[in-house]
Amino acid sequence: MKIRLTDALFALPQYLLPHHLLSRFMGLLTRSQNRFWKNLFIKWFVWHYRVDLSEAEQLDPGAYPSFNRFFTRALKSGVRPMPEDPAVIVSPADGVVSQFGAITDGEIIQAKGKTYGVAELLGGNVRQAEAFRGGRFATIYLSPRDYHRLHMPIAGRLEAMVHVPGRLFSVNAATTAVIPNLFARNERVIAFFETEAGPMALVLIGALFVASIETVWHGVVTPPKGQRIRTWRYQDGAPLLQRGEELGRFNMGSTIIVLFGEQRIEWGDHLSSGAAIRMGQPIGVMNAPVFSASTKHG
Repeated sequence: MKIRLTDALFALPQYLLPHHLLSRFMGLLTRSQNRFWKNLFIKWFVWHYRVDLSEAEQLDPGAYPSFNRFFTRALKSGVRPMPEDPAVIVSPADGVVSQFGAITDGEIIQAKGKTYGVAELLGGNVRQAEAFRGGRFATIYLSPRDYHRLHMPIAGRLEAMVHVPGRLFSVNAATTAVIPNLFARNERVIAFFETEAGPMALVLIGALFVASIETVWHGVVTPPKGQRIRTWRYQDGAPLLQRGEELGRFNMGSTIIVLFGEQRIEWGDHLSSGAAIRMGQPIGVMNAPVFSASTKHG
């Protein structure tokens, strides 16, 4: 694939940037409760990115105590009803479908002409990657104007969570076209679930200016101290999250990747790369369930 000059000029200088230092600084700014600063920042952001607040629980931009609280705003109750059919898989986020399809020979499409390995994405764990060989993946990019809480595509019981330290390259179209193995290089949080469609992994990708990633069962996972992979395992009493239930959020925006095992699900015929999508919108359907996520573990 021929790389556009504008994409290269945007992406390549990022190799030189102090990713984590810039992101920590952004974290301090976005959490500031200085009324003048946070109101100015929010008003500019709403105007610049044409943010639609009509579905937000809090409609008044000035009522948010900080920019980060505005950025991770909640939706009004009931504005995103789930489909009646429990076999339907829904989008976990508002955003754009970057890529989707089959996992072929353990590889996932990053962009046209570029792939990366599932094992690398999952922190080098070959055994965990094997569960998704021949399966399905979908990559959803959240733009700055989107709703930034993440929700369950189907019901599932949490098995493990892994934090993989890494770089914090931007994750837009330019960087995915230019930087090899982008999603397997960036810092990320991976949540593994048992579901009626078998194993499911949700990979929350960090990016430049993403000050932190948090989950509902753990709280803030990043930024951490140190550069070692961290793993949490959940046994009896592990959280069972229903389809559409909040699972986490990006404090500043990024990308979520959904993985399923072989012959467990099929993506909808209406999906296409580059298509805008909203949390709760159907994106696929389960094949015959392999067990009940709601009854396993008693």
